Amino acid sequence: MAEYSLNPVEVPQIETKYRSIKTAIPVPESLPFFERLRKSEPRSMSGQPPIIWHSAQDCQVSDRYGNKWIDWSSGVLITNSGHAHPRIEKKLHEIIDQHLLASYVFVHEGRVELTEMLQAVSPDPENYTVFLLSTGSEATENCIKMAKTYALKKYGPKRKYFISFSSAFHGRTMGSQLAGGWPVQKEWIIDGDRTFIQVPFPDGFRNEKPSFQQFLDTLKAHNVEPEEIAGVMSESYQGGGPDFLPLEYAQELEKFCRKYDIVLAMDEVQAGFGRSGKFFTFQHYGIKPDLIPCGKGVSSSLPLSAVIGRRDIMDLYAPGSMTSTHSASPLCVAAALENLKIIKEEKLVENAAAMGEILQPEIRRIQQKYADRMTWAGGRGLVGGIRCTKGEKQPDPETSLKINLECLYRGLLMFAPVGTGGECVKIAPPLTIKEEMLRESIAVLEEACDAVFAK
Repeated sequence: MAEYSLNPVEVPQIETKYRSIKTAIPVPESLPFFERLRKSEPRSMSGQPPIIWHSAQDCQVSDRYGNKWIDWSSGVLITNSGHAHPRIEKKLHEIIDQHLLASYVFVHEGRVELTEMLQAVSPDPENYTVFLLSTGSEATENCIKMAKTYALKKYGPKRKYFISFSSAFHGRTMGSQLAGGWPVQKEWIIDGDRTFIQVPFPDGFRNEKPSFQQFLDTLKAHNVEPEEIAGVMSESYQGGGPDFLPLEYAQELEKFCRKYDIVLAMDEVQAGFGRSGKFFTFQHYGIKPDLIPCGKGVSSSLPLSAVIGRRDIMDLYAPGSMTSTHSASPLCVAAALENLKIIKEEKLVENAAAMGEILQPEIRRIQQKYADRMTWAGGRGLVGGIRCTKGEKQPDPETSLKINLECLYRGLLMFAPVGTGGECVKIAPPLTIKEEMLRESIAVLEEACDAVFAK
Protein backbone atom coordinates (compact mmCIF):
# COMPACT_ATOMS: atom_id res chain seq x y z
CA MET A 1 0.00 0.00 0.00
CA ALA A 2 1.17 3.52 -0.76
CA GLU A 3 2.97 5.52 1.91
CA TYR A 4 2.06 9.20 1.81
CA SER A 5 4.24 11.87 3.42
CA LEU A 6 2.64 14.33 5.82
CA ASN A 7 5.18 17.02 5.00
CA PRO A 8 3.26 19.89 3.34
CA VAL A 9 4.26 20.60 -0.26
CA GLU A 10 3.88 24.11 -1.66
CA VAL A 11 1.98 23.74 -4.92
CA PRO A 12 0.74 26.29 -7.48
CA GLN A 13 -2.68 27.70 -6.72
CA ILE A 14 -5.38 26.61 -9.16
CA GLU A 15 -8.83 28.00 -9.83
CA THR A 16 -10.97 26.57 -12.63
CA LYS A 17 -14.65 25.88 -13.05
CA TYR A 18 -14.24 22.48 -11.39
CA ARG A 19 -11.01 22.63 -9.33
CA SER A 20 -9.59 24.84 -6.61
CA ILE A 21 -6.22 24.47 -4.87
CA LYS A 22 -5.42 27.28 -2.42
CA THR A 23 -3.03 25.76 0.12
CA ALA A 24 -0.02 23.53 0.53
CA ILE A 25 -0.87 19.80 0.36
CA PRO A 26 -1.38 18.34 2.89
CA VAL A 27 -2.88 21.45 4.48
CA PRO A 28 -0.66 22.41 7.44
CA GLU A 29 -3.71 23.10 9.63
CA SER A 30 -4.95 19.57 8.99
CA LEU A 31 -1.88 17.82 10.38
CA PRO A 32 -3.11 17.65 14.02
CA PHE A 33 -6.06 15.52 12.84
CA PHE A 34 -3.70 13.03 11.18
CA GLU A 35 -1.61 12.94 14.35
CA ARG A 36 -4.68 12.22 16.47
CA LEU A 37 -5.68 9.41 14.13
CA ARG A 38 -2.17 7.98 14.28
CA LYS A 39 -2.70 7.54 18.01
CA SER A 40 -6.25 6.18 17.87
CA GLU A 41 -6.32 4.01 14.71
CA PRO A 42 -4.20 1.16 13.32
CA ARG A 43 -1.69 2.22 10.68
CA SER A 44 -3.59 0.16 8.07
CA MET A 45 -6.10 3.01 7.85
CA SER A 46 -3.51 5.54 6.69
CA GLY A 47 -3.11 4.47 3.07
CA GLN A 48 -4.94 7.22 1.17
CA PRO A 49 -3.92 10.69 -0.11
CA PRO A 50 -3.49 13.05 2.89
CA ILE A 51 -6.50 15.31 2.61
CA ILE A 52 -9.45 15.63 4.98
CA TRP A 53 -12.83 15.42 3.32
CA HIS A 54 -15.34 18.00 4.52
CA SER A 55 -18.03 17.75 1.85
CA ALA A 56 -18.60 15.94 -1.41
CA GLN A 57 -21.20 16.65 -4.05
CA ASP A 58 -21.70 14.99 -7.41
CA CYS A 59 -18.18 14.66 -8.90
CA GLN A 60 -16.31 16.95 -6.51
CA VAL A 61 -14.73 16.60 -3.07
CA SER A 62 -13.88 19.59 -0.87
CA ASP A 63 -11.97 20.18 2.34
CA ARG A 64 -12.73 22.99 4.81
CA TYR A 65 -9.67 24.98 3.69
CA GLY A 66 -10.93 26.05 0.25
CA ASN A 67 -9.56 23.17 -1.82
CA LYS A 68 -11.79 21.31 -4.25
CA TRP A 69 -10.95 18.25 -6.35
CA ILE A 70 -12.57 16.52 -9.29
CA ASP A 71 -13.19 13.06 -7.90
CA TRP A 72 -11.79 10.10 -9.84
CA SER A 73 -12.31 7.71 -6.92
CA SER A 74 -16.08 7.63 -6.34
CA GLY A 75 -15.04 6.90 -2.75
CA VAL A 76 -13.91 3.48 -3.81
CA LEU A 77 -16.31 2.93 -6.73
CA ILE A 78 -19.26 3.67 -4.45
CA THR A 79 -20.85 6.90 -5.64
CA ASN A 80 -22.11 5.82 -9.05
CA SER A 81 -24.89 8.44 -8.99
CA GLY A 82 -22.52 11.05 -7.59
CA HIS A 83 -21.82 12.19 -4.05
CA ALA A 84 -24.78 13.34 -1.96
CA HIS A 85 -27.35 13.17 -4.73
CA PRO A 86 -30.19 15.46 -3.56
CA ARG A 87 -32.79 12.75 -4.14
CA ILE A 88 -30.89 10.30 -1.94
CA GLU A 89 -30.43 12.94 0.76
CA LYS A 90 -34.14 13.73 0.66
CA LYS A 91 -35.09 10.06 0.98
CA LEU A 92 -32.75 9.60 3.94
CA HIS A 93 -34.32 12.59 5.71
CA GLU A 94 -37.76 11.03 5.15
CA ILE A 95 -36.71 7.75 6.80
CA ILE A 96 -35.10 9.60 9.72
CA ASP A 97 -38.28 11.62 10.18
CA GLN A 98 -40.19 8.33 10.08
CA HIS A 99 -38.06 7.25 13.09
CA LEU A 100 -36.90 3.99 11.55
CA LEU A 101 -33.14 3.56 11.87
CA ALA A 102 -32.65 -0.14 12.62
CA SER A 103 -34.80 -3.22 12.04
CA TYR A 104 -32.59 -6.35 12.25
CA VAL A 105 -34.46 -8.79 9.96
CA PHE A 106 -37.91 -7.66 10.97
CA VAL A 107 -39.75 -6.66 7.82
CA HIS A 108 -40.12 -3.07 6.66
CA GLU A 109 -41.64 -1.92 3.38
CA GLY A 110 -38.38 -0.74 1.85
CA ARG A 111 -36.87 -4.22 2.16
CA VAL A 112 -39.73 -5.63 0.10
CA GLU A 113 -39.34 -2.99 -2.58
CA LEU A 114 -35.56 -3.28 -2.85
CA THR A 115 -35.45 -7.07 -3.07
CA GLU A 116 -38.08 -6.92 -5.81
CA MET A 117 -36.14 -4.20 -7.65
CA LEU A 118 -32.90 -6.19 -7.59
CA GLN A 119 -34.74 -9.37 -8.50
CA ALA A 120 -36.11 -7.60 -11.56
CA VAL A 121 -32.60 -6.88 -12.89
CA SER A 122 -31.38 -10.44 -12.27
CA PRO A 123 -30.71 -12.84 -15.15
CA ASP A 124 -33.98 -14.67 -14.44
CA PRO A 125 -36.45 -12.81 -12.16
CA GLU A 126 -38.75 -15.83 -11.82
CA ASN A 127 -35.97 -18.00 -10.45
CA TYR A 128 -33.57 -15.62 -8.68
CA THR A 129 -33.93 -14.11 -5.21
CA VAL A 130 -32.06 -11.43 -3.24
CA PHE A 131 -30.23 -11.61 0.11
CA LEU A 132 -29.40 -8.16 1.51
CA LEU A 133 -26.22 -7.65 3.55
CA SER A 134 -23.87 -4.83 4.59
CA THR A 135 -20.50 -5.28 2.87
CA GLY A 136 -19.03 -6.75 -0.28
CA SER A 137 -16.95 -9.16 1.81
CA GLU A 138 -20.15 -10.49 3.38
CA ALA A 139 -21.64 -10.98 -0.07
CA THR A 140 -18.70 -12.94 -1.49
CA GLU A 141 -18.33 -14.92 1.74
CA ASN A 142 -21.94 -16.01 1.45
CA CYS A 143 -21.43 -17.01 -2.18
CA ILE A 144 -18.63 -19.35 -1.08
CA LYS A 145 -20.84 -20.72 1.70
CA MET A 146 -23.82 -21.29 -0.57
CA ALA A 147 -21.81 -22.86 -3.39
CA LYS A 148 -20.18 -25.32 -1.01
CA THR A 149 -23.50 -26.05 0.71
CA TYR A 150 -25.24 -26.72 -2.61
CA ALA A 151 -22.49 -29.11 -3.64
CA LEU A 152 -22.42 -30.89 -0.28
CA LYS A 153 -26.17 -31.40 -0.08
CA LYS A 154 -26.52 -32.54 -3.70
CA TYR A 155 -23.31 -34.51 -4.27
CA GLY A 156 -21.69 -35.15 -0.89
CA PRO A 157 -18.31 -34.14 0.64
CA LYS A 158 -16.20 -35.17 -2.35
CA ARG A 159 -17.39 -32.05 -4.23
CA LYS A 160 -15.45 -29.60 -2.07
CA TYR A 161 -13.12 -27.43 -4.17
CA PHE A 162 -13.70 -23.74 -4.74
CA ILE A 163 -11.87 -22.25 -7.72
CA SER A 164 -10.96 -18.59 -8.13
CA PHE A 165 -8.23 -16.58 -9.85
CA SER A 166 -4.77 -15.22 -9.26
CA SER A 167 -4.69 -11.49 -8.39
CA ALA A 168 -8.36 -11.66 -7.41
CA PHE A 169 -9.73 -9.55 -4.57
CA HIS A 170 -12.99 -10.65 -3.00
CA GLY A 171 -12.81 -8.93 0.38
CA ARG A 172 -11.10 -8.99 3.76
CA THR A 173 -12.89 -11.75 5.68
CA MET A 174 -11.27 -15.16 6.02
CA GLY A 175 -13.31 -16.91 3.34
CA SER A 176 -13.09 -14.05 0.88
CA GLN A 177 -9.31 -13.91 1.33
CA LEU A 178 -8.96 -17.66 0.90
CA ALA A 179 -10.72 -17.16 -2.43
CA GLY A 180 -8.59 -14.12 -3.19
CA GLY A 181 -5.53 -14.36 -5.35
CA TRP A 182 -3.02 -12.36 -3.30
CA PRO A 183 -0.79 -14.73 -1.27
CA VAL A 184 0.44 -11.92 0.99
CA GLN A 185 -3.12 -11.37 2.22
CA LYS A 186 -3.34 -15.01 3.31
CA GLU A 187 -0.10 -15.36 5.25
CA TRP A 188 -1.92 -14.91 8.57
CA ILE A 189 -4.05 -18.00 7.90
CA ILE A 190 -0.83 -20.10 8.13
CA ASP A 191 -1.98 -23.44 6.70
CA GLY A 192 -4.72 -22.05 4.47
CA ASP A 193 -7.39 -24.37 3.14
CA ARG A 194 -6.42 -26.80 0.40
CA THR A 195 -9.96 -26.77 -1.02
CA PHE A 196 -9.39 -23.21 -2.28
CA ILE A 197 -7.43 -23.16 -5.54
CA GLN A 198 -6.47 -20.23 -7.76
CA VAL A 199 -5.89 -20.46 -11.50
CA PRO A 200 -4.08 -17.81 -13.61
CA PHE A 201 -6.32 -14.89 -14.51
CA PRO A 202 -6.46 -14.36 -18.30
CA ASP A 203 -5.49 -10.68 -18.20
CA GLY A 204 -3.40 -10.62 -21.38
CA PHE A 205 -0.78 -8.56 -19.52
CA ARG A 206 1.26 -10.82 -17.24
CA ASN A 207 -0.60 -13.85 -18.50
CA GLU A 208 0.12 -12.97 -22.12
CA LYS A 209 -1.54 -15.86 -23.97
CA PRO A 210 -4.50 -16.90 -21.86
CA SER A 211 -6.81 -19.69 -22.93
CA PHE A 212 -9.42 -21.74 -21.17
CA GLN A 213 -7.15 -24.74 -21.63
CA GLN A 214 -4.87 -23.07 -19.07
CA PHE A 215 -7.77 -23.22 -16.59
CA LEU A 216 -8.20 -26.94 -17.24
CA ASP A 217 -4.45 -27.60 -17.08
CA THR A 218 -4.21 -25.86 -13.71
CA LEU A 219 -6.96 -28.05 -12.29
CA LYS A 220 -5.15 -31.11 -13.60
CA ALA A 221 -1.89 -29.95 -12.01
CA HIS A 222 -3.72 -29.79 -8.67
CA ASN A 223 -5.25 -33.26 -9.24
CA VAL A 224 -8.73 -31.78 -9.18
CA GLU A 225 -11.46 -33.35 -11.28
CA PRO A 226 -14.42 -31.24 -12.46
CA GLU A 227 -16.77 -33.49 -10.47
CA GLU A 228 -14.96 -32.41 -7.29
CA ILE A 229 -15.59 -28.67 -7.76
CA ALA A 230 -18.31 -26.93 -5.77
CA GLY A 231 -17.97 -23.44 -7.17
CA VAL A 232 -16.03 -20.99 -9.30
CA MET A 233 -15.88 -17.27 -8.61
CA SER A 234 -14.37 -14.47 -10.67
CA GLU A 235 -14.59 -10.74 -10.48
CA SER A 236 -16.43 -9.53 -13.56
CA TYR A 237 -13.31 -7.41 -13.95
CA GLN A 238 -10.30 -7.53 -11.68
CA GLY A 239 -9.93 -4.20 -9.93
CA GLY A 240 -6.14 -4.04 -10.06
CA GLY A 241 -6.15 -3.24 -13.79
CA PRO A 242 -8.99 -3.17 -14.44
CA ASP A 243 -8.62 -6.51 -16.21
CA PHE A 244 -11.54 -8.02 -18.10
CA LEU A 245 -12.05 -11.64 -19.05
CA PRO A 246 -11.67 -12.40 -22.76
CA LEU A 247 -15.13 -13.01 -24.19
CA GLU A 248 -14.45 -16.56 -25.37
CA TYR A 249 -12.83 -17.47 -22.04
CA ALA A 250 -15.84 -16.24 -20.04
CA GLN A 251 -18.22 -18.20 -22.23
CA GLU A 252 -16.09 -21.36 -22.02
CA LEU A 253 -16.04 -20.97 -18.23
CA GLU A 254 -19.83 -20.79 -18.13
CA LYS A 255 -20.14 -23.88 -20.36
CA PHE A 256 -17.75 -25.79 -18.10
CA CYS A 257 -19.76 -24.89 -15.00
CA ARG A 258 -23.04 -25.86 -16.67
CA LYS A 259 -21.65 -29.19 -17.85
CA TYR A 260 -20.61 -30.23 -14.35
CA ASP A 261 -23.31 -28.40 -12.33
CA ILE A 262 -20.72 -26.12 -10.71
CA VAL A 263 -22.01 -22.93 -9.09
CA LEU A 264 -20.67 -19.91 -11.00
CA ALA A 265 -20.41 -16.64 -9.08
CA MET A 266 -19.49 -13.38 -10.79
CA ASP A 267 -18.30 -10.77 -8.29
CA GLU A 268 -19.92 -7.45 -9.19
CA VAL A 269 -19.08 -5.64 -5.94
CA GLN A 270 -17.15 -2.88 -7.68
CA ALA A 271 -18.20 -3.67 -11.25
CA GLY A 272 -21.95 -3.38 -11.00
CA PHE A 273 -24.66 -0.76 -11.40
CA GLY A 274 -23.43 0.82 -14.61
CA ARG A 275 -19.72 1.22 -13.95
CA SER A 276 -18.48 -0.44 -17.16
CA GLY A 277 -21.26 0.78 -19.44
CA LYS A 278 -23.56 -2.18 -18.73
CA PHE A 279 -25.81 -2.47 -15.70
CA PHE A 280 -23.77 -5.52 -14.64
CA THR A 281 -20.33 -6.08 -16.13
CA PHE A 282 -20.94 -9.81 -16.70
CA GLN A 283 -23.46 -8.73 -19.35
CA HIS A 284 -20.51 -7.85 -21.60
CA TYR A 285 -19.80 -11.58 -21.77
CA GLY A 286 -23.32 -12.82 -22.50
CA ILE A 287 -23.24 -15.24 -19.56
CA LYS A 288 -25.67 -16.08 -16.74
CA PRO A 289 -24.07 -16.46 -13.30
CA ASP A 290 -25.73 -18.55 -10.61
CA LEU A 291 -24.74 -16.10 -7.87
CA ILE A 292 -24.01 -12.38 -8.12
CA PRO A 293 -22.38 -10.72 -5.09
CA CYS A 294 -22.71 -6.96 -5.37
CA GLY A 295 -22.35 -3.80 -3.26
CA LYS A 296 -20.59 -0.42 -3.37
CA GLY A 297 -22.48 1.36 -6.17
CA VAL A 298 -25.83 -0.17 -5.16
CA SER A 299 -26.54 2.75 -2.81
CA SER A 300 -24.00 5.37 -3.94
CA SER A 301 -23.63 6.15 -0.25
CA LEU A 302 -24.42 3.97 2.78
CA PRO A 303 -23.12 0.42 3.40
CA LEU A 304 -25.25 -2.16 1.63
CA SER A 305 -24.51 -5.30 -0.34
CA ALA A 306 -26.47 -8.19 -1.76
CA VAL A 307 -26.27 -11.64 -3.21
CA ILE A 308 -28.58 -12.12 -6.18
CA GLY A 309 -28.87 -15.79 -6.99
CA ARG A 310 -30.71 -18.89 -8.07
CA ARG A 311 -33.64 -19.63 -5.79
CA ASP A 312 -32.71 -23.30 -5.33
CA ILE A 313 -29.29 -22.29 -4.03
CA MET A 314 -30.43 -19.31 -1.97
CA ASP A 315 -33.16 -21.38 -0.22
CA LEU A 316 -30.79 -24.01 1.17
CA TYR A 317 -30.76 -22.49 4.65
CA ALA A 318 -33.74 -22.67 7.02
CA PRO A 319 -35.49 -19.54 8.38
CA GLY A 320 -33.24 -17.59 10.73
CA SER A 321 -30.08 -19.55 9.87
CA MET A 322 -28.60 -17.21 7.23
CA THR A 323 -29.08 -13.58 8.26
CA SER A 324 -27.01 -10.54 9.18
CA THR A 325 -27.56 -7.95 11.93
CA HIS A 326 -27.89 -5.03 9.55
CA SER A 327 -29.44 -6.87 6.61
CA ALA A 328 -31.80 -4.37 4.94
CA SER A 329 -30.99 -1.57 7.39
CA PRO A 330 -33.73 0.99 6.64
CA LEU A 331 -31.49 3.97 5.82
CA CYS A 332 -29.23 1.93 3.56
CA VAL A 333 -32.23 0.41 1.79
CA ALA A 334 -33.77 3.85 1.24
CA ALA A 335 -30.53 5.10 -0.30
CA ALA A 336 -30.30 2.06 -2.57
CA LEU A 337 -33.89 2.33 -3.75
CA GLU A 338 -33.49 5.95 -4.74
CA ASN A 339 -30.06 5.32 -6.24
CA LEU A 340 -31.34 2.56 -8.53
CA LYS A 341 -34.15 4.84 -9.69
CA ILE A 342 -31.64 7.62 -10.39
CA ILE A 343 -29.37 5.30 -12.38
CA LYS A 344 -32.31 4.35 -14.58
CA GLU A 345 -34.03 7.74 -14.90
CA GLU A 346 -30.85 9.77 -15.42
CA LYS A 347 -29.51 7.14 -17.86
CA LEU A 348 -26.23 6.77 -15.99
CA VAL A 349 -25.42 3.41 -17.55
CA GLU A 350 -25.68 5.04 -20.96
CA ASN A 351 -23.62 8.00 -19.77
CA ALA A 352 -20.90 5.68 -18.50
CA ALA A 353 -20.76 4.00 -21.91
CA ALA A 354 -20.66 7.34 -23.75
CA MET A 355 -18.04 8.91 -21.48
CA GLY A 356 -16.02 5.71 -21.76
CA GLU A 357 -15.77 6.35 -25.49
CA ILE A 358 -13.88 9.53 -24.57
CA LEU A 359 -11.94 8.26 -21.55
CA GLN A 360 -10.58 4.96 -22.82
CA PRO A 361 -8.85 6.21 -26.02
CA GLU A 362 -7.42 9.18 -24.10
CA ILE A 363 -5.80 7.15 -21.34
CA ARG A 364 -4.31 4.83 -23.96
CA ARG A 365 -2.96 7.86 -25.83
CA ILE A 366 -1.35 9.21 -22.64
CA GLN A 367 0.10 5.80 -21.85
CA GLN A 368 1.63 5.59 -25.32
CA LYS A 369 3.52 8.87 -24.75
CA TYR A 370 5.54 7.10 -22.07
CA ALA A 371 5.17 3.49 -23.16
CA ASP A 372 8.56 2.50 -21.77
CA ARG A 373 7.39 3.39 -18.23
CA MET A 374 3.64 2.93 -18.54
CA THR A 375 3.25 -0.35 -20.38
CA TRP A 376 -0.50 -0.85 -20.20
CA ALA A 377 -3.73 1.12 -20.14
CA GLY A 378 -7.28 -0.11 -20.38
CA GLY A 379 -10.80 -0.34 -19.04
CA ARG A 380 -14.42 -0.01 -20.10
CA GLY A 381 -16.99 2.66 -19.47
CA LEU A 382 -15.98 4.78 -16.50
CA VAL A 383 -13.40 2.45 -15.00
CA GLY A 384 -9.84 2.55 -16.26
CA GLY A 385 -6.24 2.23 -15.25
CA ILE A 386 -2.65 2.78 -16.30
CA ARG A 387 0.09 0.41 -15.15
CA CYS A 388 3.52 1.83 -14.33
CA THR A 389 6.26 -0.74 -14.78
CA LYS A 390 10.00 -1.10 -15.15
CA GLY A 391 12.14 -3.82 -16.69
CA GLU A 392 10.18 -6.91 -17.65
CA LYS A 393 6.78 -5.66 -16.49
CA GLN A 394 7.96 -5.30 -12.93
CA PRO A 395 5.63 -3.10 -10.86
CA ASP A 396 6.79 0.48 -10.40
CA PRO A 397 4.77 1.73 -7.41
CA GLU A 398 7.06 4.73 -6.92
CA THR A 399 6.09 6.16 -10.31
CA SER A 400 2.39 5.41 -9.91
CA LEU A 401 2.45 7.18 -6.54
CA LYS A 402 4.19 10.21 -8.06
CA ILE A 403 1.49 10.47 -10.73
CA ASN A 404 -1.18 10.08 -8.07
CA LEU A 405 0.33 12.95 -6.06
CA GLU A 406 0.86 15.23 -9.04
CA CYS A 407 -2.83 14.80 -9.84
CA LEU A 408 -3.73 15.57 -6.23
CA TYR A 409 -1.68 18.76 -6.29
CA ARG A 410 -3.55 19.83 -9.44
CA GLY A 411 -7.04 19.19 -8.13
CA LEU A 412 -7.71 15.64 -9.37
CA LEU A 413 -8.38 13.07 -6.65
CA MET A 414 -7.81 9.33 -6.96
CA PHE A 415 -7.47 6.70 -4.27
CA ALA A 416 -4.03 5.19 -3.71
CA PRO A 417 -2.52 3.15 -6.58
CA VAL A 418 -3.76 -0.43 -6.75
CA GLY A 419 -2.66 -3.76 -8.19
CA THR A 420 -0.59 -6.57 -6.73
CA GLY A 421 2.47 -4.32 -6.75
CA GLY A 422 0.78 -0.93 -6.37
CA GLU A 423 1.60 -0.17 -9.99
CA CYS A 424 -1.81 0.88 -11.27
CA VAL A 425 -3.18 4.42 -11.40
CA LYS A 426 -6.93 3.72 -11.08
CA ILE A 427 -9.62 5.89 -12.67
CA ALA A 428 -13.23 5.69 -11.48
CA PRO A 429 -15.25 8.94 -11.55
CA PRO A 430 -18.94 9.01 -10.65
CA LEU A 431 -21.18 7.97 -13.53
CA THR A 432 -22.72 11.44 -13.51
CA ILE A 433 -19.57 13.09 -14.89
CA LYS A 434 -20.16 15.21 -17.98
CA GLU A 435 -17.87 15.64 -20.98
CA GLU A 436 -16.47 19.06 -20.05
CA MET A 437 -15.39 17.94 -16.59
CA LEU A 438 -14.10 14.62 -17.90
CA ARG A 439 -11.94 16.31 -20.53
CA GLU A 440 -10.54 18.73 -17.94
CA SER A 441 -9.63 15.86 -15.65
CA ILE A 442 -7.99 13.93 -18.51
CA ALA A 443 -5.90 17.03 -19.21
CA VAL A 444 -4.84 17.10 -15.56
CA LEU A 445 -3.78 13.45 -15.73
CA GLU A 446 -1.68 14.21 -18.79
CA GLU A 447 -0.09 17.25 -17.09
CA ALA A 448 0.74 15.07 -14.09
CA CYS A 449 2.36 12.39 -16.26
CA ASP A 450 4.32 15.04 -18.16
CA ALA A 451 5.57 16.48 -14.87
CA VAL A 452 6.63 13.08 -13.51
CA PHE A 453 8.46 11.94 -16.62
CA ALA A 454 10.12 15.30 -17.20
CA LYS A 455 12.01 14.90 -13.92
